[in-house]
Amino acid sequence: MLTYLSYSKILGMIPFNKPYMTGNELKYIKDAHINKHLSGDGIFSKKSSAWIEHNLSIQKALLTHSCTAALEMAAILAGIRKGDEVIMPSFTFVSTANAFVLRGGVPVFVDIREDTLNINESLIENAITSKTRAIIPVHYAGVACEMDAILNIANKHKLLVIEDAAQGIMSTYKGIALGSIGDMGAFSFHETKNISSGEGGALLINDCNFIKRAEIIREKGTNRSDFFRGYSDKYSWVDIGSSFLPGEITAAFLLAQLENAKKITKSRIRAWKYYYNALNQLEEDGYLRRPVVPSDCQHNGHIFYIIVDNLNVRTKLINYLADRGINSLFHYVPLHNSIGGRKFSRFSGSMKITEHISDTIIRLPLYVEINKEQQNTVIKVLYEFFKT
Repeated sequence: MLTYLSYSKILGMIPFNKPYMTGNELKYIKDAHINKHLSGDGIFSKKSSAWIEHNLSIQKALLTHSCTAALEMAAILAGIRKGDEVIMPSFTFVSTANAFVLRGGVPVFVDIREDTLNINESLIENAITSKTRAIIPVHYAGVACEMDAILNIANKHKLLVIEDAAQGIMSTYKGIALGSIGDMGAFSFHETKNISSGEGGALLINDCNFIKRAEIIREKGTNRSDFFRGYSDKYSWVDIGSSFLPGEITAAFLLAQLENAKKITKSRIRAWKYYYNALNQLEEDGYLRRPVVPSDCQHNGHIFYIIVDNLNVRTKLINYLADRGINSLFHYVPLHNSIGGRKFSRFSGSMKITEHISDTIIRLPLYVEINKEQQNTVIKVLYEFFKT
């Protein structure tokens, strides 16, 4: 068994995440400067949007400066007003809820599934009231929610479905790309995501009725897009909106990543599978639980997590890993237990699984350039911790 000193000597600190560059990012940024267009919607924005639309079968992809911005646009397009309710999991990032709270909406949280950690589709219908306007499935770790059941519920009750696919680019449900299934969706290109531009996001529109207004909202409430297409001899303020566009430098960086999306995804899945196979014995011995991916879902290797018995074990293990130069993290604090959650939202039914998972999940280091030597170090430390 390797000692702590030998771990440090061989590898030093193993980070939780390490941003990846494909090789063309700086070239494209330079080209954007040569083109003398650094504000939004230049050639790199258009190429990035076109890549998403073509490769993921999206009707319209509009780049935004963050996934948060994309969700805020979706809330406006959904017509959310004061008192309207939107159903979502509590086990998610604050932006999922806050985007709708900003419009006066009320997030209604339901519990998650114990296997995938996604919203429990069997609990959604009980949370629906006359005020419900939308369902917001969050595809945790790039593993799809049970979208057929969710769409059936939405159709039955005439609700919109807005996918929070922040972690879901290049993942599929029954062969269909996440983000392309609901009425709208949102991607994140944050530094920690598989495909990154540092900060960034995209609003994904699958109902053509939303496209024209989405362009207006994204352009500060003006009909600027029509003006540049030659449909109008001037543009003016016509609706509510804000400055949701990213700059061309962000889009240039993003395009280089998108062009290598298959390679990036393949590398992450390879590392994910290496952890999964190596930790089988610890799961069989009852020390931890590995991720569950349903057979009709293809994930993208975004997160490899383990579930341990309780908060005490989780705390000790994170500290144990850190002492040996390995950076691991827990994840979301349930929104329904937060100050903002108690103020702006409500929850439907028990949140037992959400609260348990929040206390017991640990995310292991996973990034494109992680190597087997680094992964073996993480694996050996995990076996050392549990076996002793």
